[in-house]
Amino acid sequence: MSAFVYDAVRTPFGKFNGGLAGVRPDDLAATVLSAIRDRNPGLDPSAVEEVILGNANGAGEENRNVARMAGLLAGFPVSVPGSSVNRLCGSSLDAAMAGSRMIETGDADIVLTGGVESMTRAPWVLPKPGRPFPAGNLEAVSTTLGWRLVNPRMPAEWIVSLGEANEQLQEKYDVSRERQDAFAARSHHLADQAWNNGFYDDLVVGVPGADVARDESVRAGSSVESLAKLKPSFRPDGTITAGNASPLSDGASAVLLGSERVADSVGHGPVARIAGRAAHALEPQLFGYAPVEAAEKALARAGIGWSDVGAVELNEAFAVQSLVCLDAWSRSGLDPEIMNTRGGAIAVGHPLGASGGRILGTLAKVLREDGHRWGVAAICIGVGQGLAVVLENVS
Repeated sequence: MSAFVYDAVRTPFGKFNGGLAGVRPDDLAATVLSAIRDRNPGLDPSAVEEVILGNANGAGEENRNVARMAGLLAGFPVSVPGSSVNRLCGSSLDAAMAGSRMIETGDADIVLTGGVESMTRAPWVLPKPGRPFPAGNLEAVSTTLGWRLVNPRMPAEWIVSLGEANEQLQEKYDVSRERQDAFAARSHHLADQAWNNGFYDDLVVGVPGADVARDESVRAGSSVESLAKLKPSFRPDGTITAGNASPLSDGASAVLLGSERVADSVGHGPVARIAGRAAHALEPQLFGYAPVEAAEKALARAGIGWSDVGAVELNEAFAVQSLVCLDAWSRSGLDPEIMNTRGGAIAVGHPLGASGGRILGTLAKVLREDGHRWGVAAICIGVGQGLAVVLENVS
C-alpha cells in the first residue's frame, strides 16, 4: 500500500518578534489543522487516525505534546490521538515520514502531519541545581536556537554554533561569500515573484488575530550588492551574514496523508505519492552536508536517479550548506536551476519544526504546476543529520 499527499497548507512565516509573536505555538498549529479540515469538507474529522506534529523546542507553550493539544484546540474529536516528534529542523518532515509508514503498513488510512515553531516565544530555562538553595547565581538559557545545557562529555568540535559549523563547511568546500550572497538574493527574488504570481495563495492561510498576509522576511529589493554590505555574523573575517542565512521565524505547517482508498471520503484524489524517504547522519559540525546522502538514499529507494527529478525543495538553513548540497547533486546529474524555484528559507523563513512540512507542500504544488513527475524534498538538521523524501506527482 502506498501513502499519498492529499493536501498541504501553512501559515505565513513571521519574523522573530514580528506579526506572529503574539500567537502561541499550539494556536499556530491548531490554525493549520483547522484549515486542512475546512479545505476538505468531505473529510470526516473522526476518520483521522493520528495527528503527528514536529516541534524542535518543546520547552515552552508547546510542551504538553503539541500535536494532541493542537488537535483538541482545532476541534477534532477527542478520539483522534496526537503524537509530537523532535528531529530539530527536520521534525515536520520526520512527521510526514512516520505518517507515511503508518499508511504503508496498514496501521492507518488517514494521518494528519505537520509541525510548528514559535522561535519568538521560546522560553528561557533555568537548570535545576545539584543541591537545594545554592549560594551562587543561575543563568537563564535561551531555547530559541542551538545548543543549550550541553553535556560536558560532548567533544568540543561537535558543539560549535550552527554558524561556526557552516563557516567550517565553507572552508571545507571553498564556497565564496559572493556565491552565498547571490544564492540569497535569488531566494528573495523567487519568493517575491511566487507571491506576486499567486503561487502561495492556496498554500498559505491567515492566522486569526494576526495581521500577517505574507511571509514577513521576504525582501524584494535584495541584491548581491546590498547583501555584500552586511557584516559577518560568526567570524570577523567570515562569509556568513544575516543576509545569507535563514532568519529566526514563527509558523506552522500541515500535510494531509492518506491511502489511495480514502479518495472518495476525502472528496478528491491525491496530488503526490511518497515514493522514497531516507535519513542520514554524519559528524555534528557537518550537518549542512547531511541532505546529500539522505537524498541519494531516498532516490535509490524510489528507483530513480537525479536525471529523472524535475524539482527540488531544499530547506535553506544557510546559503553555504545549500550550495554544497547543490554542487554535490549537480555532479550526479541535477540541474541546479530546478532547486527552490519559488524561493527558500533564506527568504520565507525557517520556523524549525514547521519547515519540513513547508518544503513538502511546496514541492507537491511545484510538481503539479510545472508538470514534473518526480521531486525531492530535503532538509539539514543540527547535530549532524539530514532527511529526504521523494514525491511522485499523481495529480
